[in-house]
Amino acid sequence: MPKPDPVLLAPECYPFTCRIESRFSDLDFNMHINNVSMANLFEEARARFHRAVGYRKAASGLSPMVASVGIEYLGEGAYPDPVDVHVGLEGTGRSSHRVVKLATQAGRVLAFARTVMVTVGPEGPVPLPDEVRIAFEPWKIRT
Repeated sequence: MPKPDPVLLAPECYPFTCRIESRFSDLDFNMHINNVSMANLFEEARARFHRAVGYRKAASGLSPMVASVGIEYLGEGAYPDPVDVHVGLEGTGRSSHRVVKLATQAGRVLAFARTVMVTVGPEGPVPLPDEVRIAFEPWKIRT
């Protein structure tokens, strides 16, 4: 994944932010938040974001499925400081949507992630319902 557009490294561009406590078990040998733990923080933030957006209600009977995830590690995170994860929608496709996330700690950028989600029904991918598209509107990245 290429280095993110600098505008995507500005927390104020994101419509949703959640604070997640770091844990001692998140640390690697160098006492930094490790790459697997950072992926877990992004996953937790994405789930909280979808809940705030009302995705489940808007997509009744359908589910979001991760199609791809890319993470750029841009700084070092430390314990015990909490991590703020800023989340927003970058865009939508026929059956997919792109969620971008920025992790910061004490004002420092730690990592950027882009996740492509596909909306699926019992038979596989389905077009995003109009209710989902409407629910997504206020949650787009502000550039």
